[in-house]
Amino acid sequence: MSLLIPFRNQNQIPPLPTGYRLLQDRPPTAHELHRLLAESGEPLRLEERWQRALARSTWHLSLWRDDGLLVGFVRATSDQALNANLWDLTADSQDPHHDVLLQVLVQSALNQLRRDLSGCSISLAAPPQALTTLRRCGFVIDPGGIRAMGRWITPSH
Repeated sequence: MSLLIPFRNQNQIPPLPTGYRLLQDRPPTAHELHRLLAESGEPLRLEERWQRALARSTWHLSLWRDDGLLVGFVRATSDQALNANLWDLTADSQDPHHDVLLQVLVQSALNQLRRDLSGCSISLAAPPQALTTLRRCGFVIDPGGIRAMGRWITPSH
């Protein structure tokens, strides 16, 4: 699903619950991402694809519990001029703070994009279970009749 949002009307980043950290300088391993995506019902990807995706991303944010468990993730790509895209937005659906974790990821990502790439349009691919949180953060589905299409390509083994 693709969603768009303008840079205006940004909400404040909610405080993280005690025992959680938001990091930009610690990329998760493919194993950690697989576990998190599996919890969210998202498709898994080969390790070398994750390595390429992380290397080619403009940046990424990850949420960690103090016990070292990855509980949230989002990454950004951009042409550095007109468009920015958020990918792989997910938070551990089993975590009792799931909604807050999604809000922290979304608002932190939007704040960083506004600071680094002001004026870019933003698209976001997100799972259906994130829609309520995304609407609360100001996202609208296909504003102005804009339609985006995507296709999952299953890697051959």
